[in-house]
Order: sequence, then structure tokens, then C-alpha cells
Amino acid sequence: MKSLGRWLLLVLLAALMLQLFFLLRIAVMAVVDPESTTFQRSEAWRIATQKGRLPWRQEWVPYSQISDHLKRAVIASEDDSFANHDGVDWEALEKAWEKNARAEAQASKRAAQSPKASARQPKIVGGSTITQQLAKNLLLSGERTLLRKGQEIVLTFALERMLSKQRILEIYLNSVEWGDGVFGAEAASRHYYRKSASKLGPYEAARLAVMLPRPKYFEKLAGSGYLASRASVIAGRMGGAELP
Repeated sequence: MKSLGRWLLLVLLAALMLQLFFLLRIAVMAVVDPESTTFQRSEAWRIATQKGRLPWRQEWVPYSQISDHLKRAVIASEDDSFANHDGVDWEALEKAWEKNARAEAQASKRAAQSPKASARQPKIVGGSTITQQLAKNLLLSGERTLLRKGQEIVLTFALERMLSKQRILEIYLNSVEWGDGVFGAEAASRHYYRKSASKLGPYEAARLAVMLPRPKYFEKLAGSGYLASRASVIAGRMGGAELP
């Protein structure tokens, strides 16, 4: 029993030290730009092992040097209540869970009716806010478990309380993936439009925003009809997006 008690104590201490490490990193980010994220490092490893090279395009630019069109487009597309929520949009999260549950139930029903349908996976909807996405990409792995989701929410609240909304959006726009080895608004703008992120027009910004859920997929389908149609919708909604 004593050995079990010591083991549990060590586990608790390790968990506490991990939380303190995360909090310290977030506190530092208030004044120091992060050089890379956990997601970026995992992608760098994937590219290096699969392709034997490390194409890495990223250039940090201050918040003021990122087009307001892109800021509005990303908010309109990814998280339209960003400026007002406390980090988690509980209503959107509940709707996403309900939609995923229905999709999984329908997939199970199809699989029972036809063995060939079992290979078709249901589309999973996230419902995560910009702050949640940043918490996950900055500090966590990409696994889908309740434990990781719980840790994501804890870090989301920490980000919201230790950093300003403007700083959160600045870090997000400078680190989010926009293609295979393409990270951040400046690299994306130069990769797709051969111009600085400060010069992006409304429709260009909307197209980049629409790419975010599946950047590597849309990078290969620049002429996608869905991309053009969805970008037009987002461009029409950008006027109502509130900037921090």
C-alpha cells in the first residue's frame, strides 16, 4: 500500500509540474514570440522522415502587419464569437458533439446494412474556438481522447486569462498551418499570392480562411469550386466580424 501511495503521489506531482510548465510557457508568450509549436515540430518530423527534406516556410510578423481582412476572415470562418467568449463556445461545442454522434450512428447503420459501407468514415466536426485550436497546436498532441480534450480546455482558459485576445489572435495567425510546411499568415500570403500578409484583399483573405480546416487538401485543389463558393460566403460575412 505504501508503494502504491508513493506511486500515486509521484503521478500527481508529475501532473502538477506539467501544468506549471504549460503555465510558464503561456506566461512567456505574453512578451516572447514562440519559435515553434508542438504541431509544427510533429509536422517537421513527418516531412523529414517521409520526404527526406524539411521545407519550412514561416515568417513572424506583428499583429499590425497582418491585413485586417485576414483577421476578419479567420474570425468569420473559424470562430465568429471570438472577441466575446471566455475561450470555449459551449453552444458550438454541444452542437458539434451532437452532429458527430448522429454521423457516427448513421455510419454504424450503413455498416450494418452493407459491409462495403463500413470503410466510409463519418465526417468529424470540431466546434473548437480559435483559442482552443491555439492551445492544442501550441502545446498538445493531435490524439483524440477525453483526457487530451480536458487538458485543451484547461490550457484554453489559461490562454484567455494570461494573454489578451489580440495576442492570442496574433500567435494563432503566425503559427497556424496553411499547407504542407507552410505556417503563418506571412508564409501563406507569399506562397499563394506572392505578396505580404499586410496586402491581402478581402477575397484573398477569405480563401485563406476557408483553407484552415484542411490546408494540405486545399493546397492541391486551388481551383476547387467549393473553395471559391465558400470564400464568397465568408467574404460576405467579414463585415460583421469583431476584431479584438
